Amino acid sequence: MSHVEGQQNEGNTSESYVDGESEGSTSHTKNRLDGGSVPLQQSQAVAAHVQALQRRKIAQLEEKLEALESGRAVKERQTNWYVAKGRAIRRVVALFDSIEDLVAENDRRYESDDPETTIEQDRLQIGYATLIRTLPWFHKKGSEMEYEEYSQMLKTLRQGADGARGDDTSKLKTLVSEWVNREFKPVSLVDPDEKHSRGFTHDVCGRLLCPAELDWNKPEVSAGIRNRSDGYIVTDLSFPAYLYEKYTANPDDLEEGLFKGKILIQGYKAVFTSPSSAKDVDGDGDGADVIGNNRRAKKSLSGIKVKKHVAQIIQMEKVTPRSIAYIACQVRFALSSVTSWRSMDGDFDYEQFWRTIVDFFERAPGREAQRRVDKLLEWWTRKVFGRNRRGELSDAMRVNMSVNALTRQREQRDDAAFDSP
Repeated sequence: MSHVEGQQNEGNTSESYVDGESEGSTSHTKNRLDGGSVPLQQSQAVAAHVQALQRRKIAQLEEKLEALESGRAVKERQTNWYVAKGRAIRRVVALFDSIEDLVAENDRRYESDDPETTIEQDRLQIGYATLIRTLPWFHKKGSEMEYEEYSQMLKTLRQGADGARGDDTSKLKTLVSEWVNREFKPVSLVDPDEKHSRGFTHDVCGRLLCPAELDWNKPEVSAGIRNRSDGYIVTDLSFPAYLYEKYTANPDDLEEGLFKGKILIQGYKAVFTSPSSAKDVDGDGDGADVIGNNRRAKKSLSGIKVKKHVAQIIQMEKVTPRSIAYIACQVRFALSSVTSWRSMDGDFDYEQFWRTIVDFFERAPGREAQRRVDKLLEWWTRKVFGRNRRGELSDAMRVNMSVNALTRQREQRDDAAFDSP
């Protein structure tokens, strides 16, 4: 009985053990599940933190990229601005002299007390003064820059200057051929696309390039020039016939008609106003107020901006000596058989040719010669820009004109009527 009871007790004990194991197992499992949820939450929190950190890094990188792109855009706009401004330099300041040479001469004069100067130094100084008038911001901006930034500015200005010269060369290559063919109607037309058949090998181009003191129509002259015989060497010491009115010089007065050649005027207008304006050069510019018309035509009727011409872009309202010299070189190059721009064409030195023309205007030998130069420049301005001289009227001239005179008379009558008894 007791044994059985003991067995039963043992059974109960066993049963109790099993039950205890079951409870322990349940508690263990629960604890395991509860404990497992903590790492899961932690991993989720870590993942969210990593994602937020990545988003912040991406935002920071995007800000840096935007700043870089903005800086690059600003730099690109600045470069383009300098290039655009530089396009005037070869045309109106100096065809061959560098900006560095112009600045160096101005600095030399500022630092030196020596009043003695050479013709070359004077030419450079006038070039610097022309540069400052053309680019009024140059001196101040250049003085405030560090050396590397200043050098970069000069580089981009030079890029614009050389680019404009190249564009004008390409433009006149075609236009000059059209003008020659239309005016002279040669048997062998000038090819607008190539230059090998131009120069002294072409009869009309040869006539226009012929030194003013020689007569191209004489067979011995044309043959001598083509063969480069003694007495017929073409150099920059001779003014070419195309510079003269009707392409003919007066040997007794070589200044008569000089720089009035039709093709020279056409070249000037094609570059500084527009190729279409070059079609009309026979008149005196009446009604062809190019500057005034372009001021008013800021926009066309359709609202599209009107393209500005070179003279308007650089605020040029008068023809200048250096711009004439520039076009004279460009037209000669267009008439020649030389295919790429260079300072020497056989025995002809373009650089010295440019200087000769500049000195003709800027170094007149006396008062009377200067008066003739001024008169010639006024003639050029009328030819290119028309007769509008409103801006030149003095206050004294304006006061005596009828509109203002009438205003004064009416006021005087009113005052007299008020004062009368």
